Amino acid sequence: MGHRKRVRHYDEPGHLHELTFSCYGRLPLLTNDRWRAMLSICIDRAIARHHFGLAAFVYMPEHVHLLVWPKEPDARIHRLLKGIKQPLSHRVRTILDEQRSRLRERLTVQERPDKTVFRFWQEGGGYDRNLTGPESAQASIDYLHLNPVRRSLVTEASHWRWSSYRWFESEGRQSDEALPKLESLPSWFWDATRENAIG
Repeated sequence: MGHRKRVRHYDEPGHLHELTFSCYGRLPLLTNDRWRAMLSICIDRAIARHHFGLAAFVYMPEHVHLLVWPKEPDARIHRLLKGIKQPLSHRVRTILDEQRSRLRERLTVQERPDKTVFRFWQEGGGYDRNLTGPESAQASIDYLHLNPVRRSLVTEASHWRWSSYRWFESEGRQSDEALPKLESLPSWFWDATRENAIG
């Protein structure tokens, strides 16, 4: 029997984290505006509860990218991910039950002969890339924002509502209540990377 690959999270102070996590079976579950808005609420709550900042994001139909950084020494990526994914999964399951949706059955997995589980998200920790400099951070932000264009979902990044692109273009002036709250990268990130370059 195969073992599920475990993602290691390196919770290093001063690092940014580019996180990627996918819907179960890579199904396009994030095409529903209501669910995407619910995801934003889950992200806001988890970011605040687990002491992170959110620098950039994009929601794709079957996966999510977040660029985050820890605000406290005890902030942990695995707690943040659980705090985002678990509440949304529970809420969607309730909605599907109320609607008697066939999707509920499709997302129910036989974990053991005597146990079934509902899965909105792909099992495991997803992908976590540590970023330590301004060049890699900017490359990550650009990558996130251009994802919908590369997938031909839109012709321009500004046409995709479900990303941080418009926030960056407006220098933080443009907000959307359906999207998670963003913060500019802290000055210590730029100072630390500058010191590392000099040293």
